[in-house]
Amino acid sequence: MKNHLLNLERGLDECLPSGGLKEKLLLDRPLRVKAGFDPTAPDLHLGHVVLLNKMRQFQEAGHHVIFLIGDFTGMIGDPTGKNVTRKPLTREQVLVNAETYKDQIFKILDPEKTEIVFNADWLNALNPADLIRLAAQYTVARMLERDDFHKRYQGNQPIAIHEFLYPLLQGYDSVHLKADIELGGTDQKFNMLVGRELQKNHGLDQQTVLTLPILEGLDGVQKMSKSLNNYIGICEPPAEMFGKIMSISDELMWRYFDLLSQRSTEEILELKNAVNQGMNPRDAKFELAHELVSRFHHHAAADEAKQAFIEQFRKGRLPDGIPEHVLNCDDEGMPIGQILKQTGLTQSTSEALRMIRQSAVKIDGTRISDNSLTLNVGFEGILQVGKRRFAKISLQPR
Repeated sequence: MKNHLLNLERGLDECLPSGGLKEKLLLDRPLRVKAGFDPTAPDLHLGHVVLLNKMRQFQEAGHHVIFLIGDFTGMIGDPTGKNVTRKPLTREQVLVNAETYKDQIFKILDPEKTEIVFNADWLNALNPADLIRLAAQYTVARMLERDDFHKRYQGNQPIAIHEFLYPLLQGYDSVHLKADIELGGTDQKFNMLVGRELQKNHGLDQQTVLTLPILEGLDGVQKMSKSLNNYIGICEPPAEMFGKIMSISDELMWRYFDLLSQRSTEEILELKNAVNQGMNPRDAKFELAHELVSRFHHHAAADEAKQAFIEQFRKGRLPDGIPEHVLNCDDEGMPIGQILKQTGLTQSTSEALRMIRQSAVKIDGTRISDNSLTLNVGFEGILQVGKRRFAKISLQPR
């Protein structure tokens, strides 16, 4: 029981209520463990793997895992972590994304021990009276306790009524499924606690809420997200996945080890100690990249990806297929920050200037440090940001 509990608690950010997981395990039966995924993008990435890893641990411990695809709630769009209303998806977009999720999750989960459900199956059955009764179980004041709602309310930014329905419907999922455990990122804490409240109102045993850390993307700052282009997709080609992992900072590498690796905490600590004692951090990153590529592809693919990376970057070779951009500018030229943004090498000019300050930008292989640099009409060359982002540019007169 003790080892069982310690393994399931590994990597958790919070357990609510405190001691709730231990109490559930004392029920001495397979627990119903629910985790929801809104199919808002077609591909799963390593940020999702943090949650999927924990689901797999519950499966290996003999519990019943429910992979909930929010095909109904996905059309509402949970604004968690956003400061604006999220644009709803069409039914067609949601269904296409949901199908790809079904194909991808079994890279991690055991298909024989996974129940896949779609919340449209029961949420579509709610009539207007049902929704009114559901809405009556929570107050506007309680809704405004949610951080993103509170900030938008204080900032006089609009909050649409349908956004208040999202936590209620997610909570109702837990009622319908009679969940014992709900797993989710720290940004889902409020929604999952709503589920506890609704279960109580329906006379059910309340679920224990387990929150897991949010994985930062390649920039090391913002949550991994396809919309921010800072993600590593689990179905990306081996060489691309390997290279992206190698591009993360040495500091962020350890967070990826902690949240994604299947190595024991003792093994990770040994690697940290080795780096502290003089081992090149790059070699530890090789270990991480090889493990993850092997997991989502196979060992031979990871070997090939590592060799390709070594040849490409350690021997100074440029990758094939560098995108080409022809930019039109005035006689006075174009600032480097604007060029990096327009070519898609950075998301914004502020990111471009930050990357220059961090000595992460090269022109034709030479690092630049002047963020006021302007390139003139007629310039042709190769820009590089970090280890993997390249663009051939040509500046032409307007």
